[in-house]
Amino acid sequence: MTKRIPIMAANWKMHKILREAESYAAEFPLDQDIYRQVEVVICPAFTSLQVVGKALRGTGLKLGAQNMHPAEQGAFTGEVSPAMLKDLGCSYVILGHSERRHLFGESDRFINQKVAAALRYKLIPILCVGETLAERKAGQTEEVCAAQLSGSLAGLSGQELTGIVIAYEPVWAIGTGVNATAGDAETTIRFIRSFLTGQFGEEAGEAVRIQYGGSVKPDNVQEYLKQKDIDGALVGGAGLSVDSFFSIIQGALVKLGGKDNAV
Repeated sequence: MTKRIPIMAANWKMHKILREAESYAAEFPLDQDIYRQVEVVICPAFTSLQVVGKALRGTGLKLGAQNMHPAEQGAFTGEVSPAMLKDLGCSYVILGHSERRHLFGESDRFINQKVAAALRYKLIPILCVGETLAERKAGQTEEVCAAQLSGSLAGLSGQELTGIVIAYEPVWAIGTGVNATAGDAETTIRFIRSFLTGQFGEEAGEAVRIQYGGSVKPDNVQEYLKQKDIDGALVGGAGLSVDSFFSIIQGALVKLGGKDNAV
């Protein structure tokens, strides 16, 4: 069985002005052994990428962006390119988040262009998929996830898939305080892995890392990470606090040998 390194990412969304971002980075526990066992990504707003990236340099923590345009440059007012993100030291970029899909009308085709561009620039996409509450109630969870994956990953090879992180984020659980149970999340993520295996081959399907996102907190993270197919978490509100996010990171140690390893 492929051993997958746990990955925990904090998505700050549209929070923290520059001095708040600097304070967060200064307070975050650095030079920790845990960062050699669990991959940790912090995704600030565009305005704070440079200062946070500077603070994280050489610590083992990774810098990620929350979005990008697929073009390298051009007349795209208000957009940020993959070249710009790479220049700032980003290793990761979140793509296809439900807020981009539903609030800003981003299509699977456009997200697919972003994924391909990110890979060209050696940025690791964290590709988000997930269903709305209405779709869940209609029994369409698997159908929706399969369609989003098919469209967003079109034209990619199995080898390219292994360089992508998938984040399953049920829309109804994002920022609502209502989270999918660990069992529900595992069921959907198991389906996602099976779907990807069917599309890209068993080796790629087993190797790709799949996170859960949606009201993850220090007191529930271990229940998610105990599940076989859940490899990490994409954390929203609980990632805005240093203490909270570091506790969530420590909870990921449960993936590395059982409950006794969790701090």
